[in-house]
Amino acid sequence: MSVALRNAQRAVPVRRAPLRRAVCALRAALGASRFDVGLVCAGNALMQRLNGDYRQCPEPTDVLSFPLHQVAAGELPRPRCRDEYNLGDIFLGVEYIHQQCRETGEDFDDVLTVTAAHGLCHLLGYRHDTKPAWEQMYQKEAQILEELNRLTGSRLRPLTAGLF
Repeated sequence: MSVALRNAQRAVPVRRAPLRRAVCALRAALGASRFDVGLVCAGNALMQRLNGDYRQCPEPTDVLSFPLHQVAAGELPRPRCRDEYNLGDIFLGVEYIHQQCRETGEDFDDVLTVTAAHGLCHLLGYRHDTKPAWEQMYQKEAQILEELNRLTGSRLRPLTAGLF
């Protein structure tokens, strides 16, 4: 199955091939290789509009996930037909992420990959609105990033470290 990646912004250059490869590896680490994923690199204006429309928070953000299936954390969807082999769409606020990286000195490509991992976990039902849910999501993010680290030699860590 595929990772469809679309760059819907022009503010920040995005290295699409490495990002696509990382998302494919993360999807495999989640056991979801047979599912398609849509990945949209978005600017602040689009992220602000989507965040306002869907979360009633009209500010830019780093990631928004729109799952096609409603599943419990850690469960894979059970598609009934070929069209349902899709996890959903992840919108990465690349302009927002780039601004944050400039302020913190973090590597933009690394943070983009970690943010995509976070979005993938949301597509599979993981949440972080309570401490137990956050612990479960943090563990899953750490697990799939560790697999990516093993494959690539990187040292990526979950976004949600220290949330609770």
